[in-house]
Amino acid sequence: MAIERETIVTVCCSDIAGQVRGKGFPARELENRRRFGVGWTPTNIMINCFGRIPATPFGAEGDLMLVPSPEGDITLDYGDGSPVERIVLGDILTLSGERWDGCLRGFLKNALDQLEAETGLRVLASFEHEFWLDGGEERPGDAYAASTLRGLEPFIGDYVGALRANGLQPDTFLPEYGPKQYEITVDPALALTAADEAVKLREIGRSVAKKHGYHLSFSPVVTRGIVGNGVHIHFSLIDRDGNPVAYDAEAPGKLSAIGASFCAGILKHGRAICAIAAPSVVSYERLKPHSWAAYYLNLADRDREALLRICPYPEVEGVNVAKRYNIEFRGADATASPYLQLAMLVHAGLAGIREKLPAPYLSSGDPGTLSQAERDERGIGDLPRTLPEALDALEQDSVAMGWLGPVLSKAYLMHKRGEIAMAEGIEIDELCRIYARAY
Repeated sequence: MAIERETIVTVCCSDIAGQVRGKGFPARELENRRRFGVGWTPTNIMINCFGRIPATPFGAEGDLMLVPSPEGDITLDYGDGSPVERIVLGDILTLSGERWDGCLRGFLKNALDQLEAETGLRVLASFEHEFWLDGGEERPGDAYAASTLRGLEPFIGDYVGALRANGLQPDTFLPEYGPKQYEITVDPALALTAADEAVKLREIGRSVAKKHGYHLSFSPVVTRGIVGNGVHIHFSLIDRDGNPVAYDAEAPGKLSAIGASFCAGILKHGRAICAIAAPSVVSYERLKPHSWAAYYLNLADRDREALLRICPYPEVEGVNVAKRYNIEFRGADATASPYLQLAMLVHAGLAGIREKLPAPYLSSGDPGTLSQAERDERGIGDLPRTLPEALDALEQDSVAMGWLGPVLSKAYLMHKRGEIAMAEGIEIDELCRIYARAY
């Protein structure tokens, strides 16, 4: 009997390391697996970006289920006779079918449920990704140059086409400021879908790049001293009927009172959030002054070096500005799970609404030109300058630790401090090369 080649479906989760890991089974069993998925263990989330488990709070004990999500399917069929790639994003559940406290997708669901239950609000979001591609051309003066796309048309076309084939709505693809650096964006969606799409976008990008013989990296720093790759998280607030609520034409920055409280909560807990949003040793090689990346805890109108940026919008007749109005969090990168990043922003924003925090100071210009006293007067704080500093800030923020809960907070700190220990003694340029391969 002739051998019939079978397709394997891998059910996966996005973990603390921002990696997508899982287990596979024959595709013909997918519908049967949608209820109970595959076996998983708590310590699986402790695998770091180096592929090691320096320490774990769970040991070798415990059993869980990694269950496919109905919205999680990724199918990559290149139509050339090569094997079809099948991935399904899933949820980590207890054996009784409850959300496990260490499931990052479940953590985001919990945050969104709390926001809607307490305020009636939902979040629209989109993850704007920058990446490095070794197949790109590097020449003097090539920032944003159309010439850097030449020769990459087959890759670009397949990447955009694969996104669309998997239900994402591509918005832009462009050459970026750095050498061999590009940016891809998709349309906004409700927050859980947006986070799912961020995971899908990264995995699809890596697959398409490999298909074309390239290496694609979302690492925050590929070459030290060169502008890094960020993940800019755009968000806005809507009510249950889909009406935008963050815009107020009469307010400073046109940010409504509830939108301002949401942003104030993010800034209040911004140092702790950095440990989640920029969670690698090399992340802080990107977060430098005058590098088009966040360096201070501030809200600004259209300033690309602010942590929170009020984004521009067309101010022409016929444009519904309220629907286009959104805030951008610029302190994140792709060494983190999108679920964890967005959940922390939602928790912090909800805390700001609960406390009815006043609108943050709307800064303009470089905060570095101000004295420390002037920054203090305006409520402009400093971001952590290293991952250890960020982790200390997280641990010292009892409110943020409470959002994570005892299981996830302990696992997260242990995981990241283990990563730091493994990175010690590695020369920074070599470390950048390692992270570029990992992400």
